[in-house]
Amino acid sequence: MHIQDSHWSSASAIASGGTVGAAAGGNGRGPGDGSRTAPLRVDAQRNLEHVLRAAREVFGELGYGAPMEDVARRARVGVGTVYRRFPSKDVLVRRIAEEETSRLTDQARTALGQEDEPWSALSRFLRTSVASGAGRLLPPQILRVGVAEDGPAAGEARVPQQRSQLGAELRLVEQRSTTEDVVDDAGATALLDVVGRLVDRARAAGELRADVTVADVLLVIATAAPSLPDAAQQAAASARLLDILLEGLRSRPA
Repeated sequence: MHIQDSHWSSASAIASGGTVGAAAGGNGRGPGDGSRTAPLRVDAQRNLEHVLRAAREVFGELGYGAPMEDVARRARVGVGTVYRRFPSKDVLVRRIAEEETSRLTDQARTALGQEDEPWSALSRFLRTSVASGAGRLLPPQILRVGVAEDGPAAGEARVPQQRSQLGAELRLVEQRSTTEDVVDDAGATALLDVVGRLVDRARAAGELRADVTVADVLLVIATAAPSLPDAAQQAAASARLLDILLEGLRSRPA
């Protein structure tokens, strides 16, 4: 998955807010009326839903580097319609990534709350999240794996430090880079925390390899859902790949 990070956080206020610009054809807002959100017309709301659905599909298949024209074509609207709702691609990307991060967090909490057995909870979360395809749309910063400060990638942007085997609190580690702070928003932190609890429980029960981290689990989610033209083939391939990856995560008797 590829995306330019440079304007990610600058798009957050627009992406998490209400209406961006005026809906095509009416019900707009004046330039000084930023405190109010105009209701969308039925056709404008429908266009927004088409754009968001198309963006999830296009970015899920091609990565966040896919152009806005591809999103518009999939949504069967003009590219101007997309830009009226999302004034830049960064804004649209942020909207999609935040929604999918929230979806994954809900799935992880459900697994924690409904499965008493640690491995069952972790595998349920992985199977549910892979089936939903949300992992392909995670913000790329969440998928960066932490490295030692003297490692070859020590100068890269902020990365999540994984929970240690002693169950230390998850925190975000400042590397030497001055890149924009795009990882530690509330949604990403909530996801990392709840997945960390799933990992801790499975590891403490001796069912998860000791070297498996939160980043590893998220990478499984992001890579275990291949995009194939036939839906049945895609489901079968995803299930087979996930079975193999789950076996790789499990601890083995000494």
